Amino acid sequence: MNQTSRTRVQFQRALLKLSGQSFSGPAGFGIDWTVVQSIAEEIAACAVISRQAAVVVGAGNIWRGHAAAEQGMDRATADYAGMVATVINSLALQDALERLGMETRVQSAVEMRQVAEPFIRRRAIRHLEKGRVVIFAGGTGNPFFTTDTAAVLRAAEIGADVVIKATDVDGVYDKDPQEHADARLYASISYLDVLSQGLKVMDATAISLSMDNQLPIVVCNLTIPGNIRRALNGEMTGTYVADCETAFADEQPGAESAD
Repeated sequence: MNQTSRTRVQFQRALLKLSGQSFSGPAGFGIDWTVVQSIAEEIAACAVISRQAAVVVGAGNIWRGHAAAEQGMDRATADYAGMVATVINSLALQDALERLGMETRVQSAVEMRQVAEPFIRRRAIRHLEKGRVVIFAGGTGNPFFTTDTAAVLRAAEIGADVVIKATDVDGVYDKDPQEHADARLYASISYLDVLSQGLKVMDATAISLSMDNQLPIVVCNLTIPGNIRRALNGEMTGTYVADCETAFADEQPGAESAD
């Protein structure tokens, strides 16, 4: 999708990337069931507007491979442990979605046939066509790759129109908004600008893979109700990352000027 500016596009098939940390709520660790249920409600709302949704969940609320490796654990082993942790989060989300009456399937890159299907691309696409939410667990199945990269990889494999990265911030800023009061929110930014400026949207591998496959990324705030639906509808929310001109949110028509 080569665009010189952000235009309103309704996405029919999306992959939602959730951090494991988003499952932990105020505790900062483990699974907060109230939070997971609210996330499930946001995803279920996508079905109401006839959108196909797949999900990739991280594992930061349970396990961080980098942290374990820094303490002396073999990095590959630490990453495999993280893949197992993503299965735990995926099963939690599956349970929350099915409590809402949604049909779901968990597919894992690390085989656990008692609890999840193995990842099979054509089967995943068929599930989506039947209106099921597909949750991809186990990352890419390989160490040294993040779940951000797994999300973009799976999105490309299933022919998704967009990757929606739902976070706890409003989008991508030119600098850390927690440290700089004058940080500005991007309404849109190109893949190359993200890479050249070292912006913390996703890791460089994920951004490069998105660029190679012309797969746009929308970074939005998960804590604002309805944001996922608005992103699917192409409404101005968060930051749009694609082959496009860089623009700041406060420069968009109708935006309030900052005094």
